[in-house]
Amino acid sequence: MIPLVQIRDLSFHFGERAILNHIELDIDQGTTGALIGPNGAGKTTLLRILAGTLTPSAGEVLLEGRSFTNMPRRERAKHIALVPQSLDVPFEFTVQQIVEQGRTPYLGMLRGLMREDRIAVDRAVDLTDLASLRHRIFNELSGGERQRVKIALGLAQQPRLLLLDEPTQSLDIGRQVELIDLLASLHHEGVTVLASIHDLHLVPGNFAAVHLLEPGQPLVSGSPEIILTPSQLSRAFHCTPGRHPLLQEAL
Repeated sequence: MIPLVQIRDLSFHFGERAILNHIELDIDQGTTGALIGPNGAGKTTLLRILAGTLTPSAGEVLLEGRSFTNMPRRERAKHIALVPQSLDVPFEFTVQQIVEQGRTPYLGMLRGLMREDRIAVDRAVDLTDLASLRHRIFNELSGGERQRVKIALGLAQQPRLLLLDEPTQSLDIGRQVELIDLLASLHHEGVTVLASIHDLHLVPGNFAAVHLLEPGQPLVSGSPEIILTPSQLSRAFHCTPGRHPLLQEAL
């Protein structure tokens, strides 16, 4: 079976600086993957390339064997959604209005929301437990609530691949666990997940695959048991994971 997404010999340069170098990655349908690595390794850059908002310097990305290069942005957005670290909303939009924006790839110049669009929005709201917040102003929500709205916005696109850039950032541990549980459940909806994660204790038991990215180095992929080892983490983050038994068990 052809992987949902294939990355082949992908590189990205900013001026003379190599951000990504010869990246190879297969993402199978229905999997949940964690993208880890130190700051500056290129995690956000890789997610943006997958979402089509950045163009690689070399290499290619394939969706079920079809190159992204000639795929219109609107068509790509029907398959892949990116949940960014932050969402700037300058006006007093409600949760409902923001989630409805996820249907933009399906709307024409003169076409408003149809029945199928409202069904998709309602499903995204239900999955993220936002029904009671539909009419709240986005900018008045807590950090955890805003994060769920961003995920609902992505899910309203009905993507096959949901990309998330540090979704647990600035959340307390309880909200982190709730959000990770939500991501882990999305395979029941046929959604493949790739999320950049800094909180490594959240990875075991929640992500089947881990992709370790180091600055300028090839991507290393495997199960949490293979990737989250003291030697791998020490090399990537230039520190030791510690010797406390609970910390060792968490990693």
